[in-house]
Amino acid sequence: MDVEGPQALCDLCLDQVCFSLEALCNKRGDGSMSLIWAPVFPQELTDQLLQNMTTKGILNDTTVGIFRNCEKLRLRRASIRRCPVSAEAFRLALCPHQLLELDGSWVSGGLSGADVISGLAGSSQCRVSLQGLSLSGLHLDWGALEADVGACGSLGSLQNLRMLRVDNTDLTDDILEEICSLPRLETLDISCSTVSNLNALIKCKNTLRYFIAHRLKQLDMSPASLLFVFSQLNVLRHLDFSEDHFAVDDSDGRGADEMLQQLLEGGPQVLPSLVSLDISGRKRLTEAALRAFVESRRGLAFIGLLATGLSFCHVLSSRKNLKVTGEANEDQVREALRKYRERECFVREALLHLYSLTADTEKPQPDTLKLVVGVMQSHPESLQVHLVATACIFNLTNQGLAEAMPVSLISSTVSQLLHAMKTFPNHQQLQKNCLLALCSDYILQDVPFDKYLAAMLVINWLSNHEEPTMQRMAVAVVSILVAKLSTEEMAQLSKDILFMKQLLAMVQQKAMVGVIDSTLKFALSALWNLTDEMPTAARNFIECQGLELYEEVLESYYSEPSIQQKVLGLLNNIAEVEELQADLMDEDLLEHILSLLKNSQVEVRYFAGGILAQLASRTEAWTLDEELRTTILKQLHESVITWAHPEREMVSYRSFHPFVPLLQPCQPSGVQLWAVWAVHLVCSQNTTHYSWMLEEEGLTELLRALSAHPDTHRDIKTLSDQILSMAEKQQSDSGEVRDLTPSEKA
Repeated sequence: MDVEGPQALCDLCLDQVCFSLEALCNKRGDGSMSLIWAPVFPQELTDQLLQNMTTKGILNDTTVGIFRNCEKLRLRRASIRRCPVSAEAFRLALCPHQLLELDGSWVSGGLSGADVISGLAGSSQCRVSLQGLSLSGLHLDWGALEADVGACGSLGSLQNLRMLRVDNTDLTDDILEEICSLPRLETLDISCSTVSNLNALIKCKNTLRYFIAHRLKQLDMSPASLLFVFSQLNVLRHLDFSEDHFAVDDSDGRGADEMLQQLLEGGPQVLPSLVSLDISGRKRLTEAALRAFVESRRGLAFIGLLATGLSFCHVLSSRKNLKVTGEANEDQVREALRKYRERECFVREALLHLYSLTADTEKPQPDTLKLVVGVMQSHPESLQVHLVATACIFNLTNQGLAEAMPVSLISSTVSQLLHAMKTFPNHQQLQKNCLLALCSDYILQDVPFDKYLAAMLVINWLSNHEEPTMQRMAVAVVSILVAKLSTEEMAQLSKDILFMKQLLAMVQQKAMVGVIDSTLKFALSALWNLTDEMPTAARNFIECQGLELYEEVLESYYSEPSIQQKVLGLLNNIAEVEELQADLMDEDLLEHILSLLKNSQVEVRYFAGGILAQLASRTEAWTLDEELRTTILKQLHESVITWAHPEREMVSYRSFHPFVPLLQPCQPSGVQLWAVWAVHLVCSQNTTHYSWMLEEEGLTELLRALSAHPDTHRDIKTLSDQILSMAEKQQSDSGEVRDLTPSEKA
């Protein structure tokens, strides 16, 4: 299910521009990029291009250079959040634009708050146009700004600035004084700063509407002084005075708590315009005070109560349009994840409650899952966030819930799970959470994600853990993932001998005690897929003593067709590699395989026949007694001609290349018959897929030649003609009529 529909054409085009940036650009003398040619971009599209580059992590001093072309790429709302951009690159690429908003939060290229303000204030356009500025997480370096020559380089020159975020900075009381002198300041965020006094707020009492002051750990004001300052802010609509409940001890924040208690009890005459109050993390406030506050504020639209113990208060349920962050129900928790995405302390708290609330969920909740993925993306290095978030993901996607959600959402969810596995490889519970979430047929089979990375992460985890339940799950995941890899990915994986050793160790562990369980079957399936048309993997298998192990398994599990089929399937893959056929030239082994042609299960007979056909097809490579080869060829033909097609799909092929040498007119009839029976089987079960492969890989010509050759056995000719007829019908039905059968050619 994907209710979101396909990606917008505009988004696809911008993604392609980002992907092809190198090809679309020349480089200037300073190394920065410049578009070779560009139309005049609509302003919104330019903003979106910059945002895409930021989100994809490709914005830096080199790539930001394309925005120096202000005539063609006109920015209004610019974000360079968390990007490595230097002061010089920022000045040259962004300051010439007529910016309305700029998000320079957490930039990692040495850019300081002073650099940003100096650059913007030095632009005649930005001095007039700029209304919103975010400097979150930057070193302000205000001394450098004060040393700047002329008033144009100061914050005060940005006269139209309405929104300023300086949270998580080295903001001081003196800088706050300057900020509060801005004539149109409406929104101010000073969270997690070193401010100790808020008296400066009185300067902007007639304009300030939104004030965010989460976790002011150095605030040093009495409750009375704080209350006096807030009582002056008559137009303030939103106040966030929340606290990090994980970081405080019993003595921290007592003065602020007293002030908030008085504010709650004081009636609407204090902060008369207030419609939103966030006091999350404040543990000393009383339910009676909260009740009085809510009942006296009929226009209240939001209240933050997470980690206060107050979110269960009955008065909240009486206000239907009131949004609440808390832990009393899923709505409150979702609101907390939405509201506090950037605050790790609250994210952790909300996720813990979400995990409990969703333990038995039966209804798909895509909006909730999207919020969980979002907070993981916001805190990529936080073990605590990822530990609980991965557990929540399992709750929200298991029992078929994932199938009822947008594929794109599940895909991004899996990407976050893989990020968690890669970032925290040694945390057992987190890895277990991720494996539990991944162990879904729907996710592994139908959802697009980096399956190569997933396979490597799971096998690496498997090498260090021996818990049977998790081993079984991990091997199952690997088995399915290996089968879904591209040829290129398989080739890369086949070079990793540790991957091979780990799977063989699982087989040996089970075979030593004669166990037949899903772990053994999944490990055998993974090895089978890993060696499929992969000579390097087949060679690694032999070098890791896999052949000796498989001979033992073949004999030990003689009465288990499901095990024999997987063992023979892998030996088939080795037999297809000419330079490795000598390793299979063991008389006892081949006589045992020959005996399996009489097995009651067609799957076992089929793969046994494949090994024998490959080895007997090369006279020059045969090193055993010639009489054995003659016996093999005779019994192979006699066996194959009696086989009936199984009702279920028995085998699939990446290509028909291994069949090409077997279908030559010079081959013995037993070899040819096994090959045409195999091709006939898969074509009859999936005509659409394999008829295309027949034509593309030249098998139609081989089959035509085989059918027309005077020495071809009638059994082989019959099957060859049936295959060609199937392919012709398929192509006719799809509008691609071609002459395929010899009779039609005549």
